[in-house]
Amino acid sequence: MLGKSDCVPTVAVKDLGRAREFYEGTLGLEVAYTVADQVTAYVTGNTLLLVYVSEYAGTNEATAVTWGVGDDLDGVVEQLKSKGVSFEHYDLPGTTREGDIHGLVQGSTSQWRAATP
Repeated sequence: MLGKSDCVPTVAVKDLGRAREFYEGTLGLEVAYTVADQVTAYVTGNTLLLVYVSEYAGTNEATAVTWGVGDDLDGVVEQLKSKGVSFEHYDLPGTTREGDIHGLVQGSTSQWRAATP
C-alpha cells in the first residue's frame, strides 16, 4: 500500500530557532519552506526533513533521522566534529568501533549523534 510512496522524516524540537541553527548552520541543509514559525522543512537529497515545534520534543530516545553518506562517512564525521558535534559511543552486541565510527556485523558502518538540537 505505501511501499511506492515517499515518506518525510519528521523531528520534534522544543526551540525552532536553535534547531534551525543546527540544521542550517551545522548540517548545511537548505530551507524548502516554513510555516508560521512552527515548522521548517529542509531539502536533503531527494526528499525533505520536517522539523516542527512540539511540547513532546526530546522524549524519544530512539533514532530519529538517518542519512546515507556512502564512502564519505569519515569525512562527514570530521566535518561535524569541527562544528562542535559530539558523538556517542555504544557497546552493542555485534558491533565494533574505531574512533567515532561503529562497524556493524554486516560490514557496513554507522554513527550516532550525541544529542538533538
